[in-house]
Amino acid sequence: MTMNRLQSGTAALIAFGMIAGAAAPIVVTAPAFAQTSFSDVSTNYWARDFIQALASRDIIKGFPDGSFRPNEPVTRAQFAAMVRKAFNKADVRTGINFVDVSSNYWAYTAIQDTYEMGFLTGYPGNVFNPEQNIPRAQALVSLANGLNYTSTAATGTVLQGYTDATAIPDYARGSVAAATEKRIVVNYPDVKYLNPNQVATRAEVAAFIYQALVSAGQATALTSPYIVAGATTPTPPVDDRVIVKTGTTIPVNYSKAEKILLATNEPKPVPVTLTVAQNVSVQNTVVIPTGSQIVGELQLVQGGAQFVAKELVLPNGTRSAISANSAVVTRTEEITKGINIAKVLRNAALGAAAAAAISAVTGDKAIATEEVLLGAGLSSVLTLIGVFQGRNKVDLISVDPNKDLNLTLRSDLVFRRAS
Repeated sequence: MTMNRLQSGTAALIAFGMIAGAAAPIVVTAPAFAQTSFSDVSTNYWARDFIQALASRDIIKGFPDGSFRPNEPVTRAQFAAMVRKAFNKADVRTGINFVDVSSNYWAYTAIQDTYEMGFLTGYPGNVFNPEQNIPRAQALVSLANGLNYTSTAATGTVLQGYTDATAIPDYARGSVAAATEKRIVVNYPDVKYLNPNQVATRAEVAAFIYQALVSAGQATALTSPYIVAGATTPTPPVDDRVIVKTGTTIPVNYSKAEKILLATNEPKPVPVTLTVAQNVSVQNTVVIPTGSQIVGELQLVQGGAQFVAKELVLPNGTRSAISANSAVVTRTEEITKGINIAKVLRNAALGAAAAAAISAVTGDKAIATEEVLLGAGLSSVLTLIGVFQGRNKVDLISVDPNKDLNLTLRSDLVFRRAS
C-alpha cells in the first residue's frame, strides 16, 4: 500500500500525498506556493495558527475563492484524507473492502491507508460511512489510536477536568484521556467543555491534527489558551451556552418546488437548501430563527431518499456545522407513456436521472433541456437517457419537501448567549 500512497492525486480540495519509507510519523514538506492566508480566517481567529501551520505543510487547503470555511463540518472521508497527508507510519493491519467505499471513490486510498495504519475503523458489516460528519470525540479517538497512545493516569481522573465528561461515549473515554494527556485536545471557546458529540469543524480538526503532530515530535508547539493540558486553570466560567439537544425537530420548508422527483440511480446527491419554518427555542431563547437556511443534500438510502444537513446559516450570516437528517422518503410516482406530463411536472424539480427517465419513457426530449434540474447538468441527463431507453414506465421517488423533510438533530447544537 506504500506505493499507492505515493501515487495518489488530489480531490475535493484536500491534497493527498505521503513520504514513504519510515515507521514514525513524517510530515510532508509543502511547496513554496502553498496558500497560508485565507479571507475568512482573521489575524485574531482562535485557530489561525493551527490552520496556517497545516496549510504551510500542504496538509490542508483552502477553496478557490480564497476562503478556508473553518466552520464547515468534516466528513469521515475528508478526515481520512487529512490524516493520511499528515502522517506516514507502518501498517498495523491488513486492509478490508468497505461495502460503501468503491475503488473509484475519491478518498478510497486515504480510507484504506488510514485503516491499515490504525487511525480509523469501520462499523459492523464492513461499513465505513464516508460521508458521515465526524464527531469531535471520534476524531480524537482516531488520532490517539493511530499514534498508539494510552493514558498513564486513571481515565476518570484525566477526564474529570471536563465539565461535560459524562457526555463522552464509553468507547471513547480511554482514548480521549490519552489524547488529553498528549495535549491533542483543543477546546474553543472554553477549555472545560469538550463537546464530544458535536460535529468537528475544519478549524477544530486542523487544531487536533497539528497538536497530534506536536505530540509525535514532528511539529513545533504553538501557544494557545485553548489547548487543554496547556491552559492555566481558569476561574470556573459562567456557562453561557445554549444547547439544542440531540433529537430536537427542526421544521423546514422549500420555496422552489412543491415536489422533487428522483430516480433510484441519481448520479450524485442532490444539493438542496431548506428554510427553517418555525423558531427553535431553548429556555425561551430563540436560537434558530425562522428564515434560517439549512444547506444539505438529498441522498439515496434504503430504497428511498433522505435529506442530510451539512450547514446551518442564521439570518445574520453566522454559519455552523449541523448534523441532522430527515426521515427516509420511499413514496414513488409512476411515469408511463401517454401520461399527462404537464401535470406531473407542475411545480416540480427533477434530479438528473429522473429527468432522463421521464424523457426516455414519454419521448418528450424537451424535458432534458428545459425543466429545472438538480444535482447534475445537461450532459449527465443526456448520458442517462440511454439507461432508460425502451422502458414503458418507471417509478420515481417523490419527495414533498414541505412535508417530508422536517429534520431531527443527530448531535447537540451549541450556541453562545449574546452578551
